[in-house]
Amino acid sequence: MLPFPLAEEPEDDAREAGRLLFAGPVDFVKGVVAMDGLPPPDRIEVCFAGRSNVGKSSLINALTGRKGIARASNTPGRTQEINFFALGEQGYLVDLPGYGFANAPVAVVAKWQALLKSYLAGRVTLRRAFVLIDARHGVKKVDQEIMELLDRAAVTFQVVMTKADKMGSGGLARTLDQTRAALAKHPAAYPEIVVTSSEKGEGIATLRAIIAGLE
Repeated sequence: MLPFPLAEEPEDDAREAGRLLFAGPVDFVKGVVAMDGLPPPDRIEVCFAGRSNVGKSSLINALTGRKGIARASNTPGRTQEINFFALGEQGYLVDLPGYGFANAPVAVVAKWQALLKSYLAGRVTLRRAFVLIDARHGVKKVDQEIMELLDRAAVTFQVVMTKADKMGSGGLARTLDQTRAALAKHPAAYPEIVVTSSEKGEGIATLRAIIAGLE
């Protein structure tokens, strides 16, 4: 079997659990700019990390079935806070600031990165980080940096390929090979990859089922 195989389609019961989790209330709780602003760690949470313009907001909108819940923007670095969304009473979905800010001031980037490190290292209820990788580009240096951060924080992370509909099967296969080679260097990497397209809905049910199955 390939290292880091693609996540399989969920069984019917897992698919339904995922559907129900995201069909229920999904509410924006707060945007956090410092550790003392975090909500109480009273439920499990998952976080989404990705470099600017990887399609993170679009993926969160597709997962929740709510178009505007995570504002999609063509401006890199629009998400400058850690944004918490409540999945009913069951969990938090956490949108992390985009990383790889080409145009942001150095001091701003340093502040965001410090907050990110503190959150990842100190959040006991964080069950998994989903690291988004653009299927057109594969793993870049800034992605390696966030993966190293997750390794050091001992936070299990799973790669989610975005924008798969923009690639032919041959191009996607090459990107997956490059991504698998990169993941082999990271002890915190979960050994399955999820391929998604927010526009086409590909992989959304699988990702929902994975999140619903975390305890």
